[in-house]
Amino acid sequence: MSEKKSMRLHATIEGRVQGVGFRMFVQEKASALGLTGWVRNRWDSSVEVLAEGDRPALDRLLAELRRGPRAAHVMEVVVEWGEATHEFSRFMVRSTAF
Repeated sequence: MSEKKSMRLHATIEGRVQGVGFRMFVQEKASALGLTGWVRNRWDSSVEVLAEGDRPALDRLLAELRRGPRAAHVMEVVVEWGEATHEFSRFMVRSTAF
């Protein structure tokens, strides 16, 4: 039995993504997919996501990030991929980044 390789997705979502329930939307989707990491607002009006898990689940989360909740209007999603560090035990909402 081989273990699936975990990946790390770091994404910045730009557009009308604050004040529309985006962080809770991401937390619900990521948790349902079994991912760990966090989501937070940034002072530049974007939302930042750091998620770890298997690639198919991360790809599904990325598709959700590009869509967003109904009240959001996603203009751009900037994505970086890397190796998972396994430093998180769950997916959470973090406070705004300066």
